Amino acid sequence: MKFGIFYEHQLPRPWGPDDEHKLLKDALEQVEIADRVGIDYVWEVEHHFLEEYSHSSAPEVFLAAASQRTSRIRLGHGIVQLPLNFNHTARVAERVATLDLISDGRVEFGTGEASSEAELGGFMIDRDEKRDQWTEALDAVTRMFVEEPFAGYEGKFLEMPPRNVVPKPLQKPHPPLWVACSRRETIHLAATKGIGALSFSFIEPAEAKTWVDDYYATLASQECVPGGFSVNPQVACVLPMMCHEDEETAIERGLDGGHFFGYSLAHFYVFGQHKPGVTNVWDEFQERRHLFGFDRNIAAQTGGQLGAQVMEQGLGALRGAIGTPDQIRQLVRGYQDAGVDQLIFVSQCGKNKHEHICESLELFAREVMPEFAETAEQREKEKMQRLAPAIEAALARREPARPAPDYTIAAVMKA
Repeated sequence: MKFGIFYEHQLPRPWGPDDEHKLLKDALEQVEIADRVGIDYVWEVEHHFLEEYSHSSAPEVFLAAASQRTSRIRLGHGIVQLPLNFNHTARVAERVATLDLISDGRVEFGTGEASSEAELGGFMIDRDEKRDQWTEALDAVTRMFVEEPFAGYEGKFLEMPPRNVVPKPLQKPHPPLWVACSRRETIHLAATKGIGALSFSFIEPAEAKTWVDDYYATLASQECVPGGFSVNPQVACVLPMMCHEDEETAIERGLDGGHFFGYSLAHFYVFGQHKPGVTNVWDEFQERRHLFGFDRNIAAQTGGQLGAQVMEQGLGALRGAIGTPDQIRQLVRGYQDAGVDQLIFVSQCGKNKHEHICESLELFAREVMPEFAETAEQREKEKMQRLAPAIEAALARREPARPAPDYTIAAVMKA
């Protein structure tokens, strides 16, 4: 089992003049701590216009800063939006390769297509075409990493003549590929592409096992045709986390933040009516949280075993890994037994305090991680040995890099 930390850069209203500055500086300090204590990954999203929920619109800048303040933690784009109006495909390749070089080969390249109307509408992207745009861009960007020169592209969305897209990434053939997943169907899609699945659904270990089993069965089948030039067999799940020796303190420090994370996500993706610059998502959350699965009274029950949801009389409320080291350890064992490869923890959410997040990371690393770190390398080695024949067969089904075209660019275009 590997562990990661995840950032949306949440900033509930009201906002002070220095709040965004402090938010980013605090997050960089948290990443430094995570690197020092042995956490394996930091994941940074790309979102646009999602006030309070996510102020992370330039993840490549944040991850570049993090790369210079750390030495070992993996730097995850979780994710880059690939539809063309968000990011031109060549610019994605250039930024990811540059980050890989300055970080000494620590980039994890997560991709996605967005689904909020605030973002899709803001960038004039047709919802019905976003999956096709993602598929096309994923093929093109991985070719830009490996083809010297890139042989050009004539797709439905991307048209580009041959160019040598430089620099090339340090990791060969390219950084590990991932895709954001919110449903089981997307995890299945990840397996058909041979890429890691970043699951943002708050699922229990038993449900996770079903998803994991389908993922690995699909990856080993003829259905898997890699989207890149390597296969990254990984399933990761996201959970809120706040660790403290006293359960009630952990709840007081982390539950409202975890609930705001889930509520604000649903505000922009499911049920919200948002007026830019006007709507106060935090105030709405305080008034309506119990109507949408974020009932504090249910989730704040103490003395039990942790789960993604705490149940009472048929009602569920998000809890995740908010509790004591012993409680979190038991929860992690459940996900490990289910075959999940990485748990990614959300602590910077809602109005959770920086100093509490730092204390939580230190305690988690000291009291929970050692049990799983001892076996992580061996388990990964055995998994890759087991999957080696399937990976080799899958890569043989992938159309190879194209040869260099006979193409010359004149310094000046002549009439």
